[in-house]
Amino acid sequence: MLIYAKQPVNYIIQNYPTKIKTLYLAKDIDKKEYSRLMKMGFEVKRIPADAAGKMCKNASHQGMLAEVDEYNLHDYKTFLDKDFVLVLSSLTDVGNIGAIIRSAYALGVDAVVACGVKKLPLEAIMRTSTGALYDMPFSIEQNIHNVLNDFKTSGFTSYGADMGGVDIRDVKVKEKRVLVLGSEGEGLTNRVSSKLDEIVSINMAHEFDSLNVSVAGAILMDRMRYER
Repeated sequence: MLIYAKQPVNYIIQNYPTKIKTLYLAKDIDKKEYSRLMKMGFEVKRIPADAAGKMCKNASHQGMLAEVDEYNLHDYKTFLDKDFVLVLSSLTDVGNIGAIIRSAYALGVDAVVACGVKKLPLEAIMRTSTGALYDMPFSIEQNIHNVLNDFKTSGFTSYGADMGGVDIRDVKVKEKRVLVLGSEGEGLTNRVSSKLDEIVSINMAHEFDSLNVSVAGAILMDRMRYER
């Protein structure tokens, strides 16, 4: 996978240097920093800016690109012994998914399952998650109903995010819990909602249509976490 831009590349250098195959530098950097990178066990190559542009199809690379190990998807059934799992129902926007994964890792979610899709561009999600995908057990399973049934029979309580739900501040959240976020446009379908134990929402201070799914997800994850 090719990762580019300073923030995600530096995150992987700092936290997962063994996953880097080759680091490409398209701008001059401090000599001490260059010397440090050369000692980290991966190949470091200086390349012209136009070559870097071609590698990332003229996206903003900020002078840093890295070829990294592929991400290995998990089997969602290995999450059944976790406490806090996030389920994404038919989300497809990689920017939103990456932001959600970043928030999930920061806010104590144990694993994420993407449902309603056959596959997702993991390389793009690795970039938009700023490398946090390596931190988060992540699974893709097309049939959300099988996923929800398996979590239910494993003792989880399921909560779905919808504007018509109960204010999350008034809900006594169970320790083994699943939070389900709906798609960017449609939200949760009636069929998915009918399988959930409770529908929750964020009470707005002002009249407003809705929050972006990654923003709403972050707020709900924070309010549903247990301090350990």
